[in-house]
Amino acid sequence: MSANAELLDRAISHEVDVRRYTESVMRRMIAILNRSDARISAQLAEALMRVEPSEFTVERLETLLASVRRTNREAYAAVFEALRPEMEGLADIEALAQRQQMAAAVPAPVQARFPIAGVAWEQVYAAAVSRPFQGRLLSGWAENVEASRLTLIRNAIRQGFVEGLTTADIIRAIKGTKANNYADGILNRARRELAAVVQTALGHTAQTARQAFTDANADLIKAVKWVSTLDNRTSPMCRIRDGLLYEPRTHKPIGHKIPWGDGPGRLHFNCRSVSVNVTKSWRELGLDIDDLPPATRSSMDGQVPADTTFGQWLLKQPAARQDEILGPVRGRLLRENKLKLPDFYDGKGNLLDLDELRAKLG
Repeated sequence: MSANAELLDRAISHEVDVRRYTESVMRRMIAILNRSDARISAQLAEALMRVEPSEFTVERLETLLASVRRTNREAYAAVFEALRPEMEGLADIEALAQRQQMAAAVPAPVQARFPIAGVAWEQVYAAAVSRPFQGRLLSGWAENVEASRLTLIRNAIRQGFVEGLTTADIIRAIKGTKANNYADGILNRARRELAAVVQTALGHTAQTARQAFTDANADLIKAVKWVSTLDNRTSPMCRIRDGLLYEPRTHKPIGHKIPWGDGPGRLHFNCRSVSVNVTKSWRELGLDIDDLPPATRSSMDGQVPADTTFGQWLLKQPAARQDEILGPVRGRLLRENKLKLPDFYDGKGNLLDLDELRAKLG
C-alpha cells in the first residue's frame, strides 16, 4: 500500500471514531441545556399567572422574563463551560492522530531526511477559539444561541396572548409534551441549534489541528484532498468537492475551479468532511529512488489513491436513493447519462436550480 493510500485509510478510520465522539458530546451538551427546562417552565408559569390578558404589554413581558433570562444565561454558560475541555481534548487527540498517521505511512528513509513535526494541542485550541466559523467566533455563537432561545420563548408568549391561549397552553407550546418526548415544543428548536453549533465547533477544532499539522510538515506535503462522507446526508456543497485537491497552505484549487470556502468540517453547519494530506513523491522530495530497496520505493509514490468519490458512489445507488439525494429531475438526468454530478453545479460549486439546468441542456 502506498503512503497516500494508507494515509487515506487511516484518516477515514479515525474520522469514524471522531464522529461517534462528536455525537456523544452533542448529547451531553443538550442534556445540560435540558436541565434548565423545568426551572424555566416553572418561572414562566409564575410570571404569566401575574399577567391579565388586558394588561399585557411588551414592556411588562420583559420585566416578568427577568428570572427566565437569568436561568437561560446560566444554562448556556454551563454548556459552553463543559464544551471547553471537550474541545481541548479533541485538539490533543487530533494533533496526535495526525502525527501517528503520517509516521505510520511514511517510510523510515523519508522520516530520517524529513522528520515529522508534531503540533501542540494548546496551539490548536488557541487557534480554534480565535478563528471564526460560519461567520462568528465560538464566543459569538454562545451568545447567539442563548439569545435565540430567549427570543423563541418571548415570541411564543406574545403569540399565545394574541391567540387567547391559557397559561398552560402557552407553557405546553414552549416546552412540548411528554408523549412526544418534548420534540413538539418550541424549545426543541433551541436544542437543534445548539447541536449544530457544538458539532460545527468540534469539526472546526479538528480541522484546525489538521491544518496546523499540514503547515508544520509543508516540506513533505504537496496537496490536501477533500474527503466527504458517502451517504444521503452529505450536503450538495460537499458532494461536488469530494476527492478534489487543493494546495496545502493557500487552498488554491488544483486541476479544477471549485473554491475551498471555509474548508472541511466548517464549510457549513454540521459539515462532516475532512481533509487528508497527499505526500510528495521520492523525486519531488529530492531523494534518489535508485538507491532504495524496491519495496520501499513503491511505498512512497506520491500518487493520489484511487478511491471512490461521491459522484462514483452515487452512480451505483438505486434510483430511489439517487432521487432522494438529488431530487427526481436531477436523478433522472443522471441515470439517462445526460448530465454528471459536476454538471449540476456552477463554477463556484453552487448547485444550479432546475431552470438553470434546463438552459444548460438547451
